[in-house]
Amino acid sequence: MALGAALSCVGILLGFAACAVAAARSRFATPVLYAGCLATSTVLGVLGAAHLLSAAAVSDTLTLPLGLPWIGARFRLDTLSALFLAIVGFGAAASSLYGFGYGRHEEAPHRVLPFFPAFLAGMTLVVLADDAFTFLLSWEFMSLTSWALVMAHHRDPENVRAGFVYLVMASFGTLALLLGFGVLAGTGGAYGFDAIRAATHPAPLSALALVLVLIGTGSKAGLAPLHVWLPLAHPAAPSHVSALMSGVMTKVAVYGFIRIVFDLLGPPDWWWGEVVLAVGGLTAVLGVLSALMQTDLKRILAYSTIENIGFVFVGLGLALAFRANGMEAAAALALTAALLHGINHALFKSLLFFGAGAVLTATGTRDLERLGGLIHRMPTTALAMLVGCAAISALPPFNGFVSEWLTLQAILLSPDLPQWGLKLMVPAVGSLLALAAALAAACFVRLFGIAFLGRPRSAAAEQAREVDRWSLAVMAGLAGLCLVVGILPGLAIDGLAPAVRGLVGAEMPRQTAVAWLSIVPIGESRSSYNGLLVFLFIAVSASLAAFAIHRLASRALRRGPAWDCGFPDPSPATQYSAGSFAQPIRRVFGTVVFRARDHVEMPPPGDLRPARLRVELHDVIWDLLYAPVARAVGVVADRMNRLQFLTIRRYLSLVFLALVVLLLVLSIWS
Repeated sequence: MALGAALSCVGILLGFAACAVAAARSRFATPVLYAGCLATSTVLGVLGAAHLLSAAAVSDTLTLPLGLPWIGARFRLDTLSALFLAIVGFGAAASSLYGFGYGRHEEAPHRVLPFFPAFLAGMTLVVLADDAFTFLLSWEFMSLTSWALVMAHHRDPENVRAGFVYLVMASFGTLALLLGFGVLAGTGGAYGFDAIRAATHPAPLSALALVLVLIGTGSKAGLAPLHVWLPLAHPAAPSHVSALMSGVMTKVAVYGFIRIVFDLLGPPDWWWGEVVLAVGGLTAVLGVLSALMQTDLKRILAYSTIENIGFVFVGLGLALAFRANGMEAAAALALTAALLHGINHALFKSLLFFGAGAVLTATGTRDLERLGGLIHRMPTTALAMLVGCAAISALPPFNGFVSEWLTLQAILLSPDLPQWGLKLMVPAVGSLLALAAALAAACFVRLFGIAFLGRPRSAAAEQAREVDRWSLAVMAGLAGLCLVVGILPGLAIDGLAPAVRGLVGAEMPRQTAVAWLSIVPIGESRSSYNGLLVFLFIAVSASLAAFAIHRLASRALRRGPAWDCGFPDPSPATQYSAGSFAQPIRRVFGTVVFRARDHVEMPPPGDLRPARLRVELHDVIWDLLYAPVARAVGVVADRMNRLQFLTIRRYLSLVFLALVVLLLVLSIWS
């Protein structure tokens, strides 16, 4: 029984966590624990993929005598949970294998090893839970274990702030989900997913539940304006944990949204899609613009995650809109695009975070302005990062292009929608996605060019060396998968079909039956894409060009000085910097989005001090939304501090008053 085996793997992971508490300081703890996590996670991934691809996939259910007394702890493995179980399992396996080499450089392994397998167990339990109590308990367990990993390097004040913001936002998201499940359960207290699925929810309550679920899962996924924790927490964690949080945990949040909205909430209204579309489109643009303003390598990748989550939610919003209007085939296309982009993001974002970890290990810095020239010192890492940058920039023949292209194909079906609000909203969101895709390409040209090309900007970059074989093997494997999924996307689309069919009642046509392994999302007369032919064309063209250059060019040798771009000074400071690369984009968008200001300090003639340019950026969402709330909470906390000095009589009076209020609320509700 696949579900029982998956829960057994969860128990094994929790056992590893318990053993790591006692043995984390042993020199054998790191390889043994990561080896155990690698084996267990691989089994989880295989179980999920096998259940998803089985010809007669039947939902497995299991109830354990835990949790709430009247329902127990219910677990379920269907096609949707099997898909995300595979994402969690294989993503965790990659991080565990990377941890073999990266873990040797960890400063405080005793703060990482106990929580790493517990984090994997928490994510697995979320995708298997089949009642609200188990789901929320697993969700909070996942949040707390990931918070502990963020706080692994707690002596850094920035990490402490990141952990605090993450903990607050995680608690806020869990509260929203708790209220959302309360609305769905109603007065009967039916917390089992089967009972919620079978119930009929009035339109106002469904709308309230949608908003609460969007807040609860969106805060974990990184939707704007709930994203403020993500660019702080992901860089603070160890790099293999950052890859898990960005590549896998955000997909668990996407799973939570899909499970509740597509499965439990009932038939959608058309305006649900409009809300999700608007949030997803704005999130995509804000995320990539923020990434362009950063110089911290891991923070760039964290903001890029926000952009890609926006793409996923645009696909989910389109699926809701099409499903509400009875357009099952279009809904299947949009949902397939969203799920495929989630898988693709897990691949290339894990690859990029692993590459960032390799750079950090080799140089000791994440600052782009202190890197440069690493392609000569870390050639394998540079090649893997180049593949990841091309994939996340949606360049063919890599996997990122396929899912974004499918999303745009779904957008092209919007004229068939009957509501004028959607007819206007969908093209507007499509233009935002096109802008985000173009800016993403600029962002990762900047990242790769500044970090790996040019000349070293510091002694650390000049002395860098390639990292261990385990890390290189993982990066090479993920780079290969980015290429394979890009040139053979039909296999991935057909693999997603059971999950898509279970949610919207339809699926895309079988793509492996199309000639030449092309993918045809709508009809051959409208559009098609063949990743294999694109790959062969690029490979043959590049080979012919290289042959012509080496065979037909003159063999005469001519030496001359390298082009100095008009700056004969050989100092690396004369190169383009990360800030100068982003300056044109900052001047176009920064004044509106970030309130950007350039401060130029120009000394007078005769003064030997250097001229300086200082850029001032503001997080407008933080300044307008979160900072006032934080100040208000501080004021209220100071006022409520008086409660700890009350007498016992006043404490009892407060308890009695609270009991009366709760009874009144219960009587009105029922």
